[in-house]
This record gives sequence, C-alpha cells and structure tokens, in this order.
Amino acid sequence: MTDILYFEDLVPGRRFVSQTLVVSEEEIVAFARLYDPQPFHLDAEAAKHTLFKGLAASGWHTAALSMRLITAGMLPVAGGVIGRGADVMEWPRPTRPGDTLHVVCEVLEARLSASRPEIGWIKMRNETFNQHGEVVQRFTPNMPVPRRPAG
Repeated sequence: MTDILYFEDLVPGRRFVSQTLVVSEEEIVAFARLYDPQPFHLDAEAAKHTLFKGLAASGWHTAALSMRLITAGMLPVAGGVIGRGADVMEWPRPTRPGDTLHVVCEVLEARLSASRPEIGWIKMRNETFNQHGEVVQRFTPNMPVPRRPAG
C-alpha cells in the first residue's frame, strides 16, 4: 500500500493511475435493477432500440465503479476520499459490457482553508477510460484533505 497522502502531497499536476476492472453484463443489469431500472440498462435486446443502440451501464454505476478504483489503493488520502461537491460530472460515452475501465486523477488546484487551518482544498480531475482510451466519465470534485500533522 502506498503511503498516506496529505494536502502537502497533492500538488497541482500530480497524477495518479488506477488499476483496471472489467464490467460484466450481469453487473450492469444487477445495478440497474436496484438503482436505475431503465430498459437500456436492463435488457440488451430492448436497448438496441434506444439512443444507446445497445446495453449501457447507468452513469451512476460508472461513477460507483470509478470510486471503487480510486479508493482501492490508488488515492490513499488521509481521512478518506471525501467530496464536497463537483464542478463537472459527465458521461461522454456509455460504459458497455466487457469494457475494461481505469481512472486517471490529476490535481488541478490546491489551496489552504481560510477557516480551518488543519485542512486544505483540492480540486481534482478524475477521468475514467475504457480499453480504447475513450473517456466514459469525467468528474471534477472539490475535496477537503487533512494537512500533515506536525512532527
């Protein structure tokens, strides 16, 4: 496991790359049944006749998979990866069954908190790519990150 990261470690331009995971049709359908029950997420045949022209994962499923990749050792932030809103949340293309996903995170901005000296604020661009290098999700959260303890 990588060392714990503090605000001081997250300088603009620093990048992190996750491991990969493969998305199965079964996972797409199971997630959709529970959280986003629409035909293009549930039924491959019905999905052929929609805007997606085939089965597509819910954007929220892609977001959950991306978070799993980020928190599975890629970004071991002190206190956890906590979002406090986002400037961007978009899905430029669908995640499909069989896609192999990975996430690339880049620190865009870092500033000290004006009201809480024990934390700083990080703006990070998180992009989730499929096996073709195509972005399937772009998310730019604003994250509170603890400063390194003295000593």
